[in-house]
Amino acid sequence: MYIVVIGWFYVALMMAVAEATNATGTLLGAIVTFLLYGVGPVALVIYLMQEPARRRRRKKAALALRAAASGQPDAGGEAAADAVAPVRKES
Repeated sequence: MYIVVIGWFYVALMMAVAEATNATGTLLGAIVTFLLYGVGPVALVIYLMQEPARRRRRKKAALALRAAASGQPDAGGEAAADAVAPVRKES
């Protein structure tokens, strides 16, 4: 994955250099070219490619939370056996 990112940055950098060194090009045009053709698409691709890892982290956190909650008393969803204290009869 990183070889694609490095290659894309190289191509975008060369496009920016060509823009800056052209007789009608400007430095501002080179910066905009690098940002729009280099940084923007690469950031989007990296974000999209890391979605499975984020999904696994969310699932693992939810399972850990569920496991921690099940260790508490009465967390199973069932009522306690002696929910009401017994009442003494007066003699």
